[in-house]
Amino acid sequence: MSDDRRLDVLRAIVQDYVLTHEPVGSRVLVERHALGVSPATIRNDMAALEDAGYIAQPHTSAGRVPTDKGYRLFVDRLAEVKPLSAPERRAIGTFLDEAVDLDDVVDRSVRLLAHLTQQVAVVQYPSLRRSALRHLELVPLGERRLLVVIITDTGRVEQRTVELDAPLADHVVPELRARLNVTAVGRRLVDLAAPLEQMVEAFEPPDRPLVRHVVRVVEDTLAESIEERIVMAGTANLARAGTDFPGTIRPVLEALEEQVTLLRLLTEMAEDQAAVSVRIGRENQHAGLSETSIVATGYGADGEAVARIGSLGPTRMDYAGTIASVRAVARYLSRILAG
Repeated sequence: MSDDRRLDVLRAIVQDYVLTHEPVGSRVLVERHALGVSPATIRNDMAALEDAGYIAQPHTSAGRVPTDKGYRLFVDRLAEVKPLSAPERRAIGTFLDEAVDLDDVVDRSVRLLAHLTQQVAVVQYPSLRRSALRHLELVPLGERRLLVVIITDTGRVEQRTVELDAPLADHVVPELRARLNVTAVGRRLVDLAAPLEQMVEAFEPPDRPLVRHVVRVVEDTLAESIEERIVMAGTANLARAGTDFPGTIRPVLEALEEQVTLLRLLTEMAEDQAAVSVRIGRENQHAGLSETSIVATGYGADGEAVARIGSLGPTRMDYAGTIASVRAVARYLSRILAG
């Protein structure tokens, strides 16, 4: 049996099953697809695919449905991902360009992706640890209070109020603001500890306690794990696809409620070599997600991913369309963050 022909048969089965949610038989393949061989040959190919574990027969006298292994081969051999149309791309750009801040960008992105895929969309907030500083601002709020504003290159804004032991000297705040920006701007947050410590030593001894206090607030803010969170949309789409899940959809919904599980999964997928990674069925280690597939990719400024965006749905999903949508929204999101 020709491997190329076997792949053509598998591709036809996947496409028909995704479209109809009905087991696919040899007669349907002959009628719908120009495979160039006889029905008997297709039946032989289907038998070989079943023996190899790529398709299965849900019950006697039924056609065949893809298995997780079959979906994996289909995705790995996906020759091309159909690009979104020009109107779709314009709609994405217009919708995201209207965002007013990072929170709005993330919210719009997740809602848009859920609408495009009709699945659950997941967007991870940009990680502070993988971001670089764009600006640090210091705003006196009185003699003994100072507002520290941290702005990253991904648009995140963090604010902290510092309570001081002594009144602020007039010359300290402008000098500290200038030195902090010279030292920190453009650096990744994980690389700032040593430069900040050297900066402290550049101040006159009487001013160092105040400077060290402010620096500690900056470091503590950057060390917090507040960035490890995600935003979801489209959970109701799973209910409409409930028949895709044998038994009950409840384990899937319970898994989605555990953000730690999704964050761990997105982190693992970040290690994949593919630009857009796909986890299918039991490739997802969490039991509640064993009947789902997840398509995810990274987004960020200057070609460096600072977080992940993805779509989760039943294994019977339109993989080509989902990959195209995830990739397109990620690209627009990256463009916005690059500013």
